[in-house]
Amino acid sequence: MKLYSPIFFLFLISTYAQTQKGLVRDSIGNPIENAYIINDNSQTHAHTNEFGSFTIDKTTIGDVLKVSSLGFKKKSYILTSSDLIIVLDNGIYNLEGVVIQPKLNAMNVISKMDLQTTPVNSSQEILRKVPGLFIGQHAGGGKAEQLFLRGFDIDHGTDIAVSVDGIPVNMPSHAHGQGYADLHFVIPETVEKIDYGKGTYYANKGDFATAGYVDFKTRDRVENSSVSIEAGQFNSFRTVGVFNLMDKNKHQNAYLATEYIMTDGPFETPQDFSRINVFAKYTAILADNSKLSVIASNFSSKWNASGQIPQRLVDDGTISRFGAVDATEGGITSRMNVNTSLLKRIDENTFIKSNVFFSKYNFELYSNFTFFLEDPINGDQIRQKENRTIYGFNSELNKKINNSVYQLGFGLRADATKDTELSHTLGRYTTLEQLKLGDINETNIFAYLNAELELGNLKINPAIRIDYFKLEYQDKLAAAFGSQSEIKMKFSPKLNFIYTANNNVQFYLKSGLGFHSNDARVVVTQKSKEILPTAFGADIGTIFKPFPKLLINSAIWYLYLQQEFVYVGDAGIVEPSGKSQRLGFDLGLRYQLASWLFADFDSNYAHGRKIDEGNGQDYIPLAPSFTTTAGISITNLKGFSGGIHYRFLDDRPANEDNSIVAKGYMITDVNLNYEYQNITFGIAVQNLFNTKWKETQFATESRLQKEPNGVEEIHFTPGTPFFLKGKIAYKF
Repeated sequence: MKLYSPIFFLFLISTYAQTQKGLVRDSIGNPIENAYIINDNSQTHAHTNEFGSFTIDKTTIGDVLKVSSLGFKKKSYILTSSDLIIVLDNGIYNLEGVVIQPKLNAMNVISKMDLQTTPVNSSQEILRKVPGLFIGQHAGGGKAEQLFLRGFDIDHGTDIAVSVDGIPVNMPSHAHGQGYADLHFVIPETVEKIDYGKGTYYANKGDFATAGYVDFKTRDRVENSSVSIEAGQFNSFRTVGVFNLMDKNKHQNAYLATEYIMTDGPFETPQDFSRINVFAKYTAILADNSKLSVIASNFSSKWNASGQIPQRLVDDGTISRFGAVDATEGGITSRMNVNTSLLKRIDENTFIKSNVFFSKYNFELYSNFTFFLEDPINGDQIRQKENRTIYGFNSELNKKINNSVYQLGFGLRADATKDTELSHTLGRYTTLEQLKLGDINETNIFAYLNAELELGNLKINPAIRIDYFKLEYQDKLAAAFGSQSEIKMKFSPKLNFIYTANNNVQFYLKSGLGFHSNDARVVVTQKSKEILPTAFGADIGTIFKPFPKLLINSAIWYLYLQQEFVYVGDAGIVEPSGKSQRLGFDLGLRYQLASWLFADFDSNYAHGRKIDEGNGQDYIPLAPSFTTTAGISITNLKGFSGGIHYRFLDDRPANEDNSIVAKGYMITDVNLNYEYQNITFGIAVQNLFNTKWKETQFATESRLQKEPNGVEEIHFTPGTPFFLKGKIAYKF
């Protein structure tokens, strides 16, 4: 007995210490990422990766595994063999089942809930799903939105990196502003996931990721085909079709989505806005559970705009809030995208994900910011125009060694822009003078190494990113042919600490360097040293669930910029405006009052100032200091769904000494839907209380034709008044 006892004891230890591998999928065969698995006997746990696979320790035959994932029904699985495939059925979104993931972007569980509990039906609304991100439209609905986040007036994308399925959206050295990010080619019904992060802490994010980043991921498959029609005030109409092309195939899927929108808006001069989108996606699950996706899309849009009108004309009754000074503003734009991505398993601890993209983009915009300030006879209308080709790839190797994970990434992005133009025009069709005309070529090659080191409940995340930029500009208005160029490299280290005490509490400390690039035309002509000014950020915060159905996140943050950039549209340049720093606080709550009732709340405070300016002259124009959003959402209540939400943006300085103030606003939206069998009826109201608000505001000096001198004051685009629309949808 003495001889066999140690052998028997060692056998028990080895049996108990077994590891078990498995897969978690949904009912139609898709892998479920970030599912949580816990062993009832040993209390060991695991999370699924991008392939839906997991490895759990101390697990043997007969053990009970409990599996949960947001949006799916919980399941208990008795382990009967080593061939473990767990299938989860779709269920209601239950906050009680949310597990705080031990990862850098654990906050994304919030956007996943918000997207499902409050669906969106416009590209503007999907941007608002990022907590603290505010938007404003000021060019007839066709131009990219003005963005606000963490005390930044980001203009159209200078300080936030935006992508869709790995396709970069921001455009450096754009005709209308650095980092211009037009997301209107996205059909909201195709969006499955919003991945976002605030700050400079992410190794796989480079140019423009100073205030943060937003990545949108489209659905790999749709369960049902559907068509919908919306109609409302101001001659507004929208129709969407989503068509499943390969039904009942668990290994392949393809679908086609189309969208058409038209509206005149509330303006006295009709916007005559129209947009058409076409999107197609094919996805195949390969034999080794790898995934291949191919995407093709095309969008085009045209519009008229009433522009930004001076406050003095509204005050004296010359025009109404919805009037215009130059009614010939507006534009056209289009973008075609092709993207192929591969998620490839190498072995059980190694995989690679890559995508190759190509975009063809056209843009033509007519604006008049100053009216007759520069040209008292013909006016100051300008045309900004470009034709751009974008191509490149992203690739990342993921390797798990023991309990730590390493990522090695590299990629390329090239922009070739032909005939980027700034011209003085009259009534769109008459060109008075070409002010700027040239070809721009930009190349960005990058690599990064990211490590996620596990030390019990503590994860340490050191990383380094290297970027190489080559910027070239050929000025076609120069007397002689010549091409100017500049080369710059940038090193961006990151260091993050994530402590996940349990499934309900996480603390984090994030820090890192980032950057935003300057316009190539400015860099090469001025031999500017401010090609890639540095940004430094730090966050300290927590995510926790004090109660099963309450999720709270909070953070104190700091951000320093070596150089602020301000785009001067009528001059076609980006002006540096010095160093700046911001300190702020974020607070968010998600509470499930009942199985069908959700509440959300977000507030964001930021104190931003320029560093080198004197007290009272150091305000950052249009930088918001306080924003908040909140609402109630109904989901699946006897066929009903909908909600009511408000958004509030406080007053903010419009110039450096705060002598001109951009007034804040509070807007309330409401919607209600009823689903009967395969038909959904809906009604939505924007600006329920018909608040008179200014969607975008600028401190601008302008002169009217009869005025002797220019006047600097608020120029604004009015926000949408009470706007009612109805919807009917059919799925099949």
